[in-house]
Amino acid sequence: MTLRVVIVDDQALVRRGFALVLEPEPDIEVVAEAGTGLEAIDAVGRHRPDVVLMDIRMPEMDGLAATATIVSDADWPVRIIILTTFDPDDYVYRALRSGASGFVLKDLPPESLAPAIRTVADGGALLDPMITRRLIGRFARSLAVDGASARRLASLTDRERDVLVELARGASNAEITEALYIGTATVKSHVSNILTKLGLRDRAQAVVFAYESGLVVPGEDGAGRRDGDRPG
Repeated sequence: MTLRVVIVDDQALVRRGFALVLEPEPDIEVVAEAGTGLEAIDAVGRHRPDVVLMDIRMPEMDGLAATATIVSDADWPVRIIILTTFDPDDYVYRALRSGASGFVLKDLPPESLAPAIRTVADGGALLDPMITRRLIGRFARSLAVDGASARRLASLTDRERDVLVELARGASNAEITEALYIGTATVKSHVSNILTKLGLRDRAQAVVFAYESGLVVPGEDGAGRRDGDRPG
């Protein structure tokens, strides 16, 4: 299956650079480029891509508003990857809350771009642990615990909560397997149950939920359990 991609950035040179990197990939096709949020919404509606590479700061409509609109309007499982610089900012955090599946750095190695697109197209999330900790830790401190989200936690088993804590740290399935001493298939099952029970799109939204519900609080390492929470 060929993955259809739309590239959104207000700099034509950046768009072309990403497109050239993806051009040799036999399973990825860049179907459109856009320079503003409004153009992005139009291009996504016309081409129905699998993945959108979305810049944040753009004229007319920024990537945050475009992401929210695309995710809300799409009747197919389109995935949004946020294009960002190294320093996390409020726009990226809010984009994750709006339904983006993760973020990549604009200066990432070229050979990492195609695997990133395949990852989110397959339902995964792009949450580099170091950047995720900085990003979530920086803004979650200023968030009040959402009461409705906290109540939704009651639907999870203790083990599912343990897995959600690991997700909040940006852990991969393999890392969760090692941390909790459970099989990879069991991890996948827990992640699927978490998303279903909480009504979340993907792992990226699960990370945000973990902080907003109060299950995880930012610590010095960017993620910390609440007192008394320990894996069983």
